[in-house]
Amino acid sequence: MKTWSDTRPPAPGADPRGAGNAGPPPVRTPAEARQLVRHALAALGPLPPAKVEDLLLVTSELVTNAHRHAGGVTGFGIGVGRDRVTVSVSDASGKAPAHERREGLRLGGYGWPIVLRLCREVTVDAGPDGKTIHAAVTVDR
Repeated sequence: MKTWSDTRPPAPGADPRGAGNAGPPPVRTPAEARQLVRHALAALGPLPPAKVEDLLLVTSELVTNAHRHAGGVTGFGIGVGRDRVTVSVSDASGKAPAHERREGLRLGGYGWPIVLRLCREVTVDAGPDGKTIHAAVTVDR
């Protein structure tokens, strides 16, 4: 699998755990992340529009969740395989995402179930410095 990452090493003298002022984050907004995914997908040639939209939605949800629940994005990567594209988002929280069943109309809590539904495979690598979520969407090329 070919991979591409915009994870940046900490600046000299920065906290090695990624906290503090380690320089600018790899992506600041879901829109920036989507633009990186669009750029990577353009190199693949034509893809079914529904798959492109799935990848962009998964990307938005993962980046939004990193900002909302984990203090922001600390790493971002895109992996292109024969039959899948994987978006990886890292943050400084070691806490795994939780899926809570909701009854009735409530605000929020829909992003993680959307990611799980659209992806072929989702893995969470947690460690002392935070976690990375890898979300793979099947593509037919």
